[in-house]
Amino acid sequence: MTVQAGESSIDIGLSARNAAHRGEDSSAIGRLVAASALMLFLELALIRWLGANVVHLSYFSNFILLGSFLGIGAGFLISRKSWSIWPASLPLLTILVIGVLKFPITIEHTGSDMIYFTSLEVSGPPAWAALPLLFLMAAIILAGPAELVGRCFARLQPLTAYRYDLIGSLIGIVCFTALSFLRAPSLAWGLIVAALYLALTVPRRRLVTGGWSIALLFALTMETMSPGVSWSPYYKVTTHEVPDMGPGFLRIDANGVPHQLMAPAKWKIEQGERIYETPYLRLQGNAMQDVLVIGAGSGSDVAIALSEGARRVDAVDIDPRILEIGAQYNADRPYANPGVTRHTNDGRAFLESTGRKYDLVVFALPDSLALVSGASQIRLESFLFTEEAMASVHRHLKPGGAFAMYNYYREPWLIDRLAGTAAKVFGHAPCVDTFAGAQAVISIAVAQQKQKCAGVWQPSTAQPVPPASDDAPFLYFRGNTFPPLYGITLVAILLTSLVTVRALGGPFGQMRSYADLFFMGAAFLLLETKNVATFALLFGTTWLVNALVFAGVLVVVLAAVETTRKFRTPPLPLVFAGIAASLALAWVIRPEWLLPLPFVPRLIAATLLAFLPIFLANVAFAKRFQGTGDSQAAFAINLLGTIVGGCLEYAALFTGYNNLLIVTGLLYLVAFLLVPKDRMRPA
Repeated sequence: MTVQAGESSIDIGLSARNAAHRGEDSSAIGRLVAASALMLFLELALIRWLGANVVHLSYFSNFILLGSFLGIGAGFLISRKSWSIWPASLPLLTILVIGVLKFPITIEHTGSDMIYFTSLEVSGPPAWAALPLLFLMAAIILAGPAELVGRCFARLQPLTAYRYDLIGSLIGIVCFTALSFLRAPSLAWGLIVAALYLALTVPRRRLVTGGWSIALLFALTMETMSPGVSWSPYYKVTTHEVPDMGPGFLRIDANGVPHQLMAPAKWKIEQGERIYETPYLRLQGNAMQDVLVIGAGSGSDVAIALSEGARRVDAVDIDPRILEIGAQYNADRPYANPGVTRHTNDGRAFLESTGRKYDLVVFALPDSLALVSGASQIRLESFLFTEEAMASVHRHLKPGGAFAMYNYYREPWLIDRLAGTAAKVFGHAPCVDTFAGAQAVISIAVAQQKQKCAGVWQPSTAQPVPPASDDAPFLYFRGNTFPPLYGITLVAILLTSLVTVRALGGPFGQMRSYADLFFMGAAFLLLETKNVATFALLFGTTWLVNALVFAGVLVVVLAAVETTRKFRTPPLPLVFAGIAASLALAWVIRPEWLLPLPFVPRLIAATLLAFLPIFLANVAFAKRFQGTGDSQAAFAINLLGTIVGGCLEYAALFTGYNNLLIVTGLLYLVAFLLVPKDRMRPA
């Protein structure tokens, strides 16, 4: 659905693009900031909202991010043309929201080499149809605001335009972060999006835009007002009473998947699943003075620990809303016990920051239904199950202490992997109790004689999958082959991107002069992904850490642009040499080496290692970008390069995150070799 650009409030006129003098156009700057804020806010909102309402999509949020990149790049290319995609953006967004709410979709999850936590049957279209459709919808929707940004780029000097684009993006991420902090419902996101769409639409079309805005807000109002619906920074949380089971039972769904059953501790022990009582049968005689429960959730596991004699309990969970539900509605009132302290934090981050030692540490079903961000394959609990994390648990146990973890692990190979990790760290085999459907309890004491196993653990295969590591924290990835669903979808994304660029940008030969910017985009996305993983390990997988990383990246990029605008910077060969040196330094100094440092030195070291190459890379980009004759095409090609970088990020499944720096370095080397010779000379 396209129309003539006409009098779009940000369609400044194609003739302005060729103006000889492009200075500080205050009208274009204001519109650019607003459109950029809408663009980034809408991207973040789509990733969160679709992940919350399309079951299992939160495991594939990277595909929505890549769709956003394609849409933004396409929008910049469209901004060079006489027609506009902008009028179609809000209607398509409204149709998408209403369609998803009216016709629920479940992304198919098959195979045993990559595990997804769920208890739902697959419904709706197959993944090969659903994922491309959502990818394309995200791309077309984001192309609208991106087109407006691109038309503003035509009226400004390249670095001036880029500067205000970054400022608008920062405003967008700050607004979304604030709403996450407030745990605002989807209606609040919709109000901001609708207001920006209205503000950026010409007066003669605002009536139509207002109509679509009302339809969008009505749909989000119905969702927000649905019984039991609330939002945490990670999930759309829905609570359901279970009257058939009696009072005190509450089912908690996260992103449409049954996540927890809050039930009285007595019922869970006597009539419920046997995994809850088994650790205490295998670890009899434990002092139980100090207990740590990671994955405390709504409090049932804490109540069981108290019923088994625990005196003091640290209850850790990453989701503040689920902790609140437990404090308000759990019939056992575990969080009202004076011996219980609640901690809203990532489990691994809590382990690394606490100085206490425990008689018992329990991983109480700490599984997530979402990735840390769209720019990584790290789940919220990924760093909790690595070999290094298990060693941290061991260090936090008293001499007579013990550790237990239990869950519905779904596959025997995963049980063997976790049991093998515990055996490697503790120096002896754990107790392993398995139940129907690959439920399992793994219990191990510091002193082997304090375990009372029902039998000797034997792996189900001759060669169990080795432990996950902090560099490759992919616990649920078996590692035999690349997941077919990922491979097929990534190939489709790359082909779609090629067709889009060719259709909107013309023959590839015409864009050859910007090939270096394409590879810079791919390298930068990989660099950003690596930093998301590093900060998640060093400071936790919480939403706040993730938001601060992305905001920090934007600030550093803005600093690089300002440095290039106001100061004489070294020639490009020296800047690229600095990029190579900083990448080599970050590769040599592994993130896990920084974990033992106190918080402030760790933060300083991590910031320098992560943001120095980002700063230098963006000085190189800014120097190259400021002299481009067609800033819209140049910026579009750079953005489309990020799609390739997003696809290459999946290589971390085999290489680990640290070796992504080698791939990043090679991409910057290719970019350096492709820089036009006339751009190599100092200005």
